[in-house]
Amino acid sequence: MADCHVGGWRDQKLNDLSLEYFKEAIKICLKENVGFVLISGDLFDTALPGTDLIKEVAGELNRLKEGNVDVYLVPGSHDFSPSGKTVLDVFEKSGLCVNVNTYEDGKLKFFEDKTGVKLTGVLGRRGGLEKEDYIKLDKEYLEKEEGFKIFLFHTALEEFKPHDLEKVECMSFASLPRNFNYYAGGHVHYIYDVVKEGYGKIVYPGPLFPNNFKEIEELKKGGFYVVDEKLNLFRKDIELKKVLSFSISGTISREINAQIENIIENENFSDKIVTLRISGELEEGKVSDVKVKNYVKRMEEKGAFFVMKNLNKLKLKEFSEIKLEGEVKDIEESLIKEHLGQFKIENEKELTDELIGVFSEEKLEGETNTTFENRVINMALKILKL
Repeated sequence: MADCHVGGWRDQKLNDLSLEYFKEAIKICLKENVGFVLISGDLFDTALPGTDLIKEVAGELNRLKEGNVDVYLVPGSHDFSPSGKTVLDVFEKSGLCVNVNTYEDGKLKFFEDKTGVKLTGVLGRRGGLEKEDYIKLDKEYLEKEEGFKIFLFHTALEEFKPHDLEKVECMSFASLPRNFNYYAGGHVHYIYDVVKEGYGKIVYPGPLFPNNFKEIEELKKGGFYVVDEKLNLFRKDIELKKVLSFSISGTISREINAQIENIIENENFSDKIVTLRISGELEEGKVSDVKVKNYVKRMEEKGAFFVMKNLNKLKLKEFSEIKLEGEVKDIEESLIKEHLGQFKIENEKELTDELIGVFSEEKLEGETNTTFENRVINMALKILKL
């Protein structure tokens, strides 16, 4: 399994649900009598999660330990910490897991499970910086090791990356050490497996629990793989809550409202996660005329477990038809004049000019990103008298 991201949601309901998915996965592993469990990065969404989450996950890992099931993992880009302060180290010292990204005398160490399988792997870092680890890797040593071998990794591979990562530079699968039977991948949240000559089977199991709006909308469930000694994959989907997804598009706000009213009237929302995506260029009415908050409340009153909304692509048509010609200052002045009066704000022109000035500020020499962001935010709040 990979990309559990336990505790990765802002909403407590979904946070709790991500934990329940992890518990269900452990339950299935014990029921299936697996030899060991692999977690290919991002068990947590952060290196130092809350105490309650740590206790819950430690309890589940201990269930595996009591069932004589060892857990092997690598930190991912979320639960890895350059400072070394990560709860995964605490778990390892407590005997709850083994971090296979361990070096001895400059070489990656192999861990031999009681089943005879040999395991090692490379962690994931923010921004794909783990590429440097692969460049320095003594691959010849790893490739010459005999036996049934598994390599855990947490990175996107160029040849198999999904469409939404097409502009992101990734690592080639040729950077992986050869001659392993199985490559347990994580980081990219999609389900994929392929056999490459000289490399064995490369597998991405997808997220254990969807990690954002798009994943809940498209995947609707989480899951992982149980793999036998012949490398046959058995998909274990986990769907503790059904997902209802609605995509609505329109050019008139009242027609969008009518579509949502029809959905509320006819659908059964009981104990379901609902995703509501609304898009379109409004020719009549305003974005605020689409009473989304009211509709969310009504869906919840009809028993929805949780309602997620996305209005990022709903906008007024005139904003999409702006022609940009001339110098930047002239364009700014033209746009400000064209749209003045849409909001009932005193000194709107002066206020807009001041805010543009603030958001044009540059970071000072020696200033950290956090300090810079806080400085700009505080300046804007002062202008807005907030």
